[in-house]
Amino acid sequence: MSFNDILLNLPEVKGPTEKKLDFGTRLKWTLIILAFFFILSNIPLFGLAESALSQFEFLSIVFGASFGSLMSLGIGPIVTASIVLQLLVGSKIINLNLSTPDGKKKFEGLQKMLSIFFVLFESMVYVLMKGLQAIPGFEVILIVQLVVGGLLVLLMDEVTSKYGFGSGVSIFIVGGVAWQLFTKAFGFLGQGKIIQPTGKVLVLISSIINSGNPGALINAAVAFSAIAATVVIFFVVVYAQTIKIEVPLSFGRVRGMNVRWPLSFFYTSNIPVILTAALHANLQLIATLAENVIGHPTFFGHFSNGVPQSGLAFWLSPPSLGIFDAIIKGSLQWQMIVQSCLYILFMVAGSIVFAIFWVKTSGMDASNQAEQISSSGLQVAGFRRDPRVIESILSRYIMPLTIMGGAAVGLLSALADISGALVRGTGILLSIMILYKMYEDIAQQHAMDSNPLARKFIGGEMKV
Repeated sequence: MSFNDILLNLPEVKGPTEKKLDFGTRLKWTLIILAFFFILSNIPLFGLAESALSQFEFLSIVFGASFGSLMSLGIGPIVTASIVLQLLVGSKIINLNLSTPDGKKKFEGLQKMLSIFFVLFESMVYVLMKGLQAIPGFEVILIVQLVVGGLLVLLMDEVTSKYGFGSGVSIFIVGGVAWQLFTKAFGFLGQGKIIQPTGKVLVLISSIINSGNPGALINAAVAFSAIAATVVIFFVVVYAQTIKIEVPLSFGRVRGMNVRWPLSFFYTSNIPVILTAALHANLQLIATLAENVIGHPTFFGHFSNGVPQSGLAFWLSPPSLGIFDAIIKGSLQWQMIVQSCLYILFMVAGSIVFAIFWVKTSGMDASNQAEQISSSGLQVAGFRRDPRVIESILSRYIMPLTIMGGAAVGLLSALADISGALVRGTGILLSIMILYKMYEDIAQQHAMDSNPLARKFIGGEMKV
């Protein structure tokens, strides 16, 4: 059996027999998979020693993971496999024609095979390098549990992609961030599982009620600043998400049929901040694993209770205490200001670099977009049908949007982190962008279910 035969015959979830699933069916399967995700996130790993799982908080946001449970790997293997494969195909190292059914099938097979490989690889790395420390003698059992959890995520992602809205990757990220947002806002369990207001909303209400007590007003101000920072970032991201440049095009063979090709301000969407956040998270992971293996801090940094205390990881991380919190409590220090500036610079520069890199290697540059538009039968109104004409017009917008959009997502993420928002800025950005795209998909699905004519138009080969 050849390698291509293996790729084309990997086990998969059987797709729906109906050509188009209705809104209710998609919603049902999306909620079922989301419920399974939360259930698996609360099943602890057997044989796990007491370890500082808070050190993986940043990774858990990016990868939708719940460390210490069956969902410890989260979507990490899927995201890593997807990024690696996109870069290999976009840079033509692997030559696949994704416009043909056979090419798409091979791409899906390669992605699934790579995902399974990263499930095995990451499971062994976490356990053998003591990221998730096992009780002596339980290492193999712990690895097997991680592998099973990772394979279940692959299965749930495939079910969501075929029967639900969006993908499992998207809803796992949103689900994880939503749960963190809820607990940070309305949490009521303190240390030792004592019932007390720990969520910022409950702390704010409790502090206002007990305003006569010393420190109550300070606690109220700190809680309000965290809530306000989250709300402001939310509305800014929603507004920026709606900013678009629309290039007017027309069908050459159909007179009077005009469309607009949208170019979003966030042209590369959340990819730059995902890659930058993943780089930052992996830096923290390397620092932690290196310290565990060597037995003493390295250049990469030293951690205490999951918080970087020195080294590169410290200076490229947001302050553990939000800037507004420090100002209100009168504990602002020069190290926090320098740390914040370096973190903003790292996130902005990293997002710009990855945005340009992604556009160049994933087929989103002006040349590839022009070919795609031309092959769809579209042309610039008033000009002859020539991809070079479309490319010259797109070139005016794509690279500036790539740079500005990359810088904007990096800046918004960094500002949310240093301001002390309820959840990390990367999580807020990812969730809002995913929910906005999901809203568009749901609205489109609802329109298709309500109007047969809309189904014929939207369900066509080209969507603009």
